[in-house]
Amino acid sequence: MVKRSKGFFSKGTKSTRMRKKLTANDFVKPFKPGDKVVITIKPYFKGLPHPRYNGRGAEVVRKQGDAYIIAITDGNAKKTLIVSPVHITKVKEPKGKSA
Repeated sequence: MVKRSKGFFSKGTKSTRMRKKLTANDFVKPFKPGDKVVITIKPYFKGLPHPRYNGRGAEVVRKQGDAYIIAITDGNAKKTLIVSPVHITKVKEPKGKSA
């Protein structure tokens, strides 16, 4: 028997499939420091965060090259991730709230 691979995306590639294709706008989304975002993994493997952070809320700290540095809290630990703009989406403010 052949030993099964235990790579980074072992048993996890089905979760990254999409119905629509990625567009050029997905790669150049503008974010400002302080923007609230959600990590949503897409089937593009550059600047990809670890799948354990998929669906987590975060805050943009700054831009680094084409990617963004975002801050998350993992329990009590504060962590920073370098993520491509393809994998983050901006959180929309509720209609009743105004800052």
